[in-house]
Amino acid sequence: MVDADSCPVKEEIVEIANSFTVDAVFVASYAHMQNDLNGAVWKFVDSSKEAADLFIMNYVKSGDAVVTQDIGLASTLLLKGVYVLSPRGILFEESEIRTALEMRHLSAKARRRGVYGKGPKPFRQEDRSRFVQQLTKILSNFEGIQ
Repeated sequence: MVDADSCPVKEEIVEIANSFTVDAVFVASYAHMQNDLNGAVWKFVDSSKEAADLFIMNYVKSGDAVVTQDIGLASTLLLKGVYVLSPRGILFEESEIRTALEMRHLSAKARRRGVYGKGPKPFRQEDRSRFVQQLTKILSNFEGIQ
């Protein structure tokens, strides 16, 4: 399942999922609805702030894989036994999620005080390549391929 509203690797997900005969399910708000659905399964939800996250949390099962850059969603999914991968190819792990949540909290506190950082680093080809490698590895494990 993919948190699709701002996902930069949609094409890669479809290509890899098709090679493993896995359905890629993209979840997006109606505000991000598009005509070209890339031959994938799309679920559209209300445009409220957490609608896509709630849909994913309600429909994902233990052992599934989810692509998201939302650390809060990732932390919840890890507790359900879900593989969580960022579009940059970083596999979220329970041992590291607490630190990521604390950093997110500190950044939010700083923004409330008027301190703004530079924002996320630009998405690079190295990120895309790492993502393809990690998603391929996860789906290979699902099919028992080493």
